[in-house]
Amino acid sequence: MSAPDWLAPHAYVPGQSPRHAEGAFDRFKDVRPGQAIDVLAASHAWTAGRTFLAHGQYWEAHEVLEALWLACPPNSAERLGVQGVIQLANAGLKARMGRKAAALRLLDRARALAGEARARRARGALSLDPAEARQVESVICALIDAL
Repeated sequence: MSAPDWLAPHAYVPGQSPRHAEGAFDRFKDVRPGQAIDVLAASHAWTAGRTFLAHGQYWEAHEVLEALWLACPPNSAERLGVQGVIQLANAGLKARMGRKAAALRLLDRARALAGEARARRARGALSLDPAEARQVESVICALIDAL
């Protein structure tokens, strides 16, 4: 996947790189509670969050996907799916921070949430497809293994 020109200039890692300006990612948060799942699945927040994740910008992915998670109906399979993707981003961030145990715990949590989301719905809106999840997980696992 080639990098879009709107990616953050750097991946923010607390204690290691400068924090982005306040509101730098607001333009991606085009979602609000009450929107239909199809609208949420087609949102820039979903696309940008997955793109940040795929490019190793884990903090940025979490920042954008949190708005989507908040817009999902409470206790819905879609909310669980987004939460799983957020936890996957958190696992990558903790690995970059050198926190192996936290990264492993979050990776397990992400997998559990993704499995529960799949079990609760027939369609795959607002969760990573298996190939996409494997690709992201393999990068994060390599980061963890290097610790």
